[in-house]
Amino acid sequence: MKKSNLIFLILLLFVSSTYGQQYRRSVKPTKNVIVMIPDGISIGVVSAARWYQIYNNKGNSLAIDPYLCGTVKTFSSNAPIGDSAPTTSCYMTGQPQQTGNVSIYPVADPENDLVPIDPSKAYQPLATLLEGAKIEKNKAVGLVVTVEFPHATPADCSAHYYNRGKYEYIAPQMAHQNLDVMFGGGNAILTEDIKQHFKSTGTTLIQNDASAFRNFKGKEKVWALFEDMAFPYELDKETDEIPSLAEMTGKAIDQLSQNENGFFLMVEGSKIDWSAHGNDAIGCITEYLAFDKAVEVAIEFALKDGETTVIILPDHGNSGFTIGRYGLKAYDRATIHDLFANVSKYKKTTEGMEKLLQDAKPEEIKTLFKEYNDIDLTDEEYNLILKEKNFHEDDYMKKSNSVNLWSVITEIKNSRTYFGFTSGGHTGEEVFLAAYHPQGDIPIGMNSNIEINQYLQDVIGLEKPLNELTEEIFSKHTDVFEGWTCSINTDKSNNMPVLTAKKGDTVIIIPAFKSIIYVNGKPMNLKSVTVYIDKNETFYLPKGLNLINAKAI
Repeated sequence: MKKSNLIFLILLLFVSSTYGQQYRRSVKPTKNVIVMIPDGISIGVVSAARWYQIYNNKGNSLAIDPYLCGTVKTFSSNAPIGDSAPTTSCYMTGQPQQTGNVSIYPVADPENDLVPIDPSKAYQPLATLLEGAKIEKNKAVGLVVTVEFPHATPADCSAHYYNRGKYEYIAPQMAHQNLDVMFGGGNAILTEDIKQHFKSTGTTLIQNDASAFRNFKGKEKVWALFEDMAFPYELDKETDEIPSLAEMTGKAIDQLSQNENGFFLMVEGSKIDWSAHGNDAIGCITEYLAFDKAVEVAIEFALKDGETTVIILPDHGNSGFTIGRYGLKAYDRATIHDLFANVSKYKKTTEGMEKLLQDAKPEEIKTLFKEYNDIDLTDEEYNLILKEKNFHEDDYMKKSNSVNLWSVITEIKNSRTYFGFTSGGHTGEEVFLAAYHPQGDIPIGMNSNIEINQYLQDVIGLEKPLNELTEEIFSKHTDVFEGWTCSINTDKSNNMPVLTAKKGDTVIIIPAFKSIIYVNGKPMNLKSVTVYIDKNETFYLPKGLNLINAKAI
């Protein structure tokens, strides 16, 4: 390597290693912190949403506009294009992770790792901002989403596992985090064990009851879940029995504000990402606008409150959405009418149209398409819909990657617009960053996802860094119970793996993925959750458990 290049590399490393440290010296902590994530949104969607509003006389700007301050380089530990689980996990823990990882240390991938990875730490659960705010600062904590509650982004805040799809391990962790607020979907995921935990902790559970949700004014912890899994898209809602993201955000703020120590809240515009995976332009636009209304609610509170930081940033891009594509002649003379007239006539997302057409008689298809999209189907398009009418792709990540009813509907709708898509998957461009801080202490310019976590640790006011909290609440059971006799029962009849530790007359039984242990048969509540990893047959637990005995209960 040339000497000049070596000097440049050393300088670059120095700048990179100190860039995030500017926050350590200058950020004033605030009582409340709201993190808002429009999942899987590329900047093209934001631009399209803004022009869509203008064209439809709904305003000339977005709620985020005055607070845009930079970009974020978001990536996985071993890949520039990130999956939702590791990207938000990095925002929450400060550690880039691999696809599927939920706030857990990644396995080393030496040939591809983009950051240094210690192989000895593989599968180590990592303390999150939510856990730090709750345990270290005694703040109220909450999550608001429009998908099932253990989906990747909310799970990243409040659970730990190497596989984001293991809802049976993630859901109980989220319940046992004893969240002050959880609003979203996923009634079908609740187990009797989780419901019993809510009863024992005085947590109110509201299910598919908008009236009870809106009228709830108690001070106890509250979960309000709607739908078996994810919400319908905002454009497809036909009643107000499912609250909007903005309404849930306002309700969450009202509830969390009762804590004198403040709160930490994560709000996700979850299904922007799903629309992008399916290349559904109107879905992307309207789901983002629903999210932007939630931003307006949060910012309005922060401006009045004077003690609240709001940070808004996607976890990654998706689909390469653009205003303009091949086939747009004289692009520089295309009018706003050329670009936004047709999409403004769409009254249903692709999912909404798919449900209508699946239940429709063949002779109703053309009429329905005209009614909800102002599109006169050609005979070829009509026949293609008939052919694919009964082929439904369940995986939202694969809808645009095969010929199915969803992809046919989307192609027909998109053919009448000039929006472009390069992919049905995530993309690797930097994402936008917007922030409000009452004293103006905001991150500016280009930040990495690691630096965003550093900023958030500081603005929450964590005196103990998350890596130290990790060591305290997620130690290996072999270290915690050194000198004890330990056994792990993974018999499926037990429902969850169970660790039994014995020493003298003391027997400690520790179920996995919960916050309750049993010392000589007596229950004891922990501040954190226990995690079991089958890959290394290890429980991760608070350090001090080996000091517990029956007399301490």
